[in-house]
Amino acid sequence: MRTWALILTGLFVHIVFFYSIFDIYFTSPLVHGMTPVVSNESPPAKRLVLFVADGLRADKFFEIDGDGKSRAPYLRTVIEETGAWGVSHTRVPTESRPGHVALIAGFYEDVSAVAKGWKENPVEFDSVFNESRYTWSWGSPDILPMFAKGASGDHVLTDQYPSELEDFADSDSSKLDTWVFDRVKALFERGRRDNKLAEQLNQDKIVFFFHLLGIDTNGHSHKPQSKEYLENIGLVDSGIKKMTELIEQYYGNDGKTSYLMTADHGMTNWGSHGAGHPHETLTPLVAWGAGVRQPVTRQHTSDPDSYSEDWNLKTLMRSDVQQADIAPLMAYLIGVPYPVNSVGVLPIDYLDCDDRQKSQSLYANARQILSQYQIKMEKKKQTTLSMTFRPYSELTPAIQAEMIRTINKLIQAGDYSTAIKESQELMRLTLQGLNYYQTYDRFFLGVSITSGFIGWTLYILVLVVKEHTDVVRVRVKLVTLQQPVLLRREMIVVQLLTYTHSHALFCVSVQSLPWTYYLYCLLPVALWTVVTLNWYVLQDCSQRLKASPTGVCSSLCLTVLMCILGLEILVAGFFYRELLSVGLVCMGVLPLLSSSQSSDRVIRFGWAVSSLTLAIFPLMPVVGRETNYLLVGGAGMLAICTGVLAIHRLQHSSSPSQHIFSINWIQIALTAMSVYIVMSTSSSIQRKQGLPVINQVFSWLILGVSLVIPMLSGTGVLHRVLTITLAYLPLYLLLSISHEGLFVITLCYLLYFWLQLEEDTSSQMTGHMKQVGSIDFVSPLMSEIKLQQRYLQLEDVRRAFYFVFLMLTGFFGTGNIASINSFEPASVYCFLTVFSPFTMGTLMMLKNVIPLVLVTCTFRAIHITTNVPIRALFLLVLAMSDLMALNFFFLVRDYGSWLEIGTSISHYVIVMCMIIFLMLLFGLSHGLTTFSMIPRKSLKTGAGSPHSQ
Repeated sequence: MRTWALILTGLFVHIVFFYSIFDIYFTSPLVHGMTPVVSNESPPAKRLVLFVADGLRADKFFEIDGDGKSRAPYLRTVIEETGAWGVSHTRVPTESRPGHVALIAGFYEDVSAVAKGWKENPVEFDSVFNESRYTWSWGSPDILPMFAKGASGDHVLTDQYPSELEDFADSDSSKLDTWVFDRVKALFERGRRDNKLAEQLNQDKIVFFFHLLGIDTNGHSHKPQSKEYLENIGLVDSGIKKMTELIEQYYGNDGKTSYLMTADHGMTNWGSHGAGHPHETLTPLVAWGAGVRQPVTRQHTSDPDSYSEDWNLKTLMRSDVQQADIAPLMAYLIGVPYPVNSVGVLPIDYLDCDDRQKSQSLYANARQILSQYQIKMEKKKQTTLSMTFRPYSELTPAIQAEMIRTINKLIQAGDYSTAIKESQELMRLTLQGLNYYQTYDRFFLGVSITSGFIGWTLYILVLVVKEHTDVVRVRVKLVTLQQPVLLRREMIVVQLLTYTHSHALFCVSVQSLPWTYYLYCLLPVALWTVVTLNWYVLQDCSQRLKASPTGVCSSLCLTVLMCILGLEILVAGFFYRELLSVGLVCMGVLPLLSSSQSSDRVIRFGWAVSSLTLAIFPLMPVVGRETNYLLVGGAGMLAICTGVLAIHRLQHSSSPSQHIFSINWIQIALTAMSVYIVMSTSSSIQRKQGLPVINQVFSWLILGVSLVIPMLSGTGVLHRVLTITLAYLPLYLLLSISHEGLFVITLCYLLYFWLQLEEDTSSQMTGHMKQVGSIDFVSPLMSEIKLQQRYLQLEDVRRAFYFVFLMLTGFFGTGNIASINSFEPASVYCFLTVFSPFTMGTLMMLKNVIPLVLVTCTFRAIHITTNVPIRALFLLVLAMSDLMALNFFFLVRDYGSWLEIGTSISHYVIVMCMIIFLMLLFGLSHGLTTFSMIPRKSLKTGAGSPHSQ
């Protein structure tokens, strides 16, 4: 198979493997066709006011400050005198959209929304806003539109500020909340003059939604311990008091208004959110007004968790809820139907009503969730062969009917407490049943993908042995037809495989399952068919090993075992970054123990020192928790000194072209400019003067120049690698906020010594001494080098492993991209400060890609200097990466904490993206190292021109 065909095939196979995770774990939990169930026939309130303080942590809201006072005195008075309180427990990912969907729609976000940036609705869903008669909402353009677009009709009205106001560098982000309060005040003033608006405002089943983003923005910019964050809590509290007084005055204190104050998520101490730390998942909930119970004094004074010790609320009853439970609570208070997609359980501890009303409302809640279960079961039954359908045994139709009959009898008999318990049990079984049918096809899909993984990996190994070793050279030429084709052993296996998967494919087609399931069935057939037809290659390997000397077999087995052990360390390194340091220490020490005395001691020593230095970084805190721009400045100075020294050495070791090296001096100047921009921008933002326009312009200019400047240099190996490094260092520094700049420079040192070490090792093995500086990426002698390309050696397996290890070290060395809360807006402050998810995400991804590009370009240089076929190295890297991906496929879990579930899935996604990205990186590195805008005749630098030797 030609290389381009292999890459396209590999890309297709891995896209299928990657997409399979969405069919297995990321399918939408929503179903449609349910009949709405009214929550309360006689609601206590005509209107509901919902305040969502975006990014508000429970501890910062409830705790008493150093002066013994509450940061939110009005809401503290509500808790103590007129309302109910508790903690709302959110789920991962603790982001704004999933949090608001849970609050208002009552279900935990359809994860396929992540592909649309958490902004658009991938699947239409019901919400309290949709069920209301009218909803007025004020706040961020990132949140309000998704509920307006998903509503039927035009009764969900939005008033949002322009996105430009969401500026992380603004001196006072609390103005976002002030804007909301001012617009609400204006609405009610207009309602006194506008008869049509007044008529709408005086109807029942209406909702007022306040999305207050100032606390979240201040938390990102200044951290939750900052004065800005804490003072913003007080501003929100004061605003809520004024809004409550305004609404009560407008409606004449009719006692028909319910109020809820909560948050969509919390925030870590370092100003981020997304993961499952208690600071992110614990949010406040305060309810008061119509239909909400009064404060209840409790006898015991023990706290349910250690986070509430400083709240001084031990004597008041605390009622915790799951975030999705707030949606049915809001529906009950104003008497609208429960959102049909809600999985929330009505928190009856918040209700001010008798047990009869509680039991009836909870029974309606149970019937609403049960209707989802019945629709889901029926749909699964319709797409499954009747003889193979396995219903959920704990909630069959007969059990459902019996439980409903029992609850009705209990309510009629006045045994309300037992009816409440039976309704809660029915909801528990229903939620388990929904999960059962959600994961109904998971085992079948898992087996198909696993067999595909194994088949693909074996196919890669067959290609490596067949095309890049001398094991099967003779056998290929001497294959004869000694028996009929259909009776050969491998063809019998192919026929059995085809029959088995054809039967599975038939079952899939009969069951009317998604078309992607066909791919998951057919792909293993194709892969295993190719492997079986080449089974003789593996047989020849076995025979060759048996005939080889004991030392050869031992060396091969030891190399394979060491690689497998190293890959398992990398897998564990996804969970424990410290293991990357262990691997780097071993890599640094190995050449000192195994190299011959003739090898260059300076190279070995430099490799060891740079490896051991790089091993320090995985032991350090994750970048993003603290900013330290002095380290960024120090990294810039080190980069400039290193660049000047490297240019000086190259100029004196070759016949210099002033034009070629002038490019490098420009890069040094850009690096110095980047350092200045970073330092001045951080100083300006610290003084609350925002991002200087001139800094922003030059930052974007440096980004554009960095992408094209490597094409203006020569193609000598050392010079081109140096130019690529100096091109991306300024851009990386602009995106740095702490020690990651020092990390990438140390990585560059290691890559330089790796290139020299591999050239030295190759020269010792071949007996041909040559200098890296004399090799060109695209010299006329490259055709001769291709003719000299050799078979694979054990050293090449080590080189491929080093590449995989350094790729993941570059990815995880200073942080963990698998954790959503690793994002720090300060990283992009040199480019923009106004909230823009797509642009910010692109810049952060570019920052993570830069170390990978440097590693891949160095790996290509090693391929040139050691004459090993790049196709062979690529296949080895692919096999190692697939082995890691298979590990993570088995580690994916759907039980345990939400943080553990999300982490296991994200690890698999990361490895699969890395494999797909590797194919693109190899092509990108080829272009970066070979393409030049300068005519060949002008490239007269000895570092790459064979004519100068």
